[in-house]
Amino acid sequence: MKIGANLWIKIMEKNMDVKTKTMGTVSVDEKNIIDFPNGLLGFEDFHKYALIESEYKPFYWMQSLDESSLAFLIVDPFIIAEHYELDVDDKALSEIDVESSADVIVWAIVTVPADGGPVTANLQGPVVVNKKNNLALQVILADTKWTTKYNIIKALKAKGAK
Repeated sequence: MKIGANLWIKIMEKNMDVKTKTMGTVSVDEKNIIDFPNGLLGFEDFHKYALIESEYKPFYWMQSLDESSLAFLIVDPFIIAEHYELDVDDKALSEIDVESSADVIVWAIVTVPADGGPVTANLQGPVVVNKKNNLALQVILADTKWTTKYNIIKALKAKGAK
C-alpha cells in the first residue's frame, strides 16, 4: 500500500489535547512541549509547558501541563528590543545540554497588568529553550541594562518611528 506524503505526516505527528487557561482545550504537537527540569522562578513545581500560538501575533502562550490555570504570555525578545543580547554562562546552558548557540530559542515572559498599566516583558529573566531536546530554563542576566519591566508598546512605537 502506498501512503501519500500528507497522510504520512499526519501519522508521524503526535498530538495531545491540552486544557488551556484562555482557549479551552487545544491540540498541541508534542514537539511544542517543553520541560523545565527546575521549573520557572517562583513556579518550581511546574515543569512541563506547551507552546501555543496566541491569537495576537507575535505572542505565544506557554501553558502549564501540570496546572491548566497557569499560563504565561511570551514573546521573542529580539522582536521588541532592537539591541537585545544575553550572555548566559556555559554551566547554566549545560543543564539543558546546549552545545551551540544555534540550538537555543529565547523567550521573554510578558506581563499584562489588570489595571491597564504598560504591557511589559521580562528581559532580565529570559526563558532559554534547547530546540534539540526541548529542555528549558529561566536565567537571570547579570547585565543590569535589561529590566524585568521592559515596556513593549513604547519600544515598538519607537522602533516604528525609525
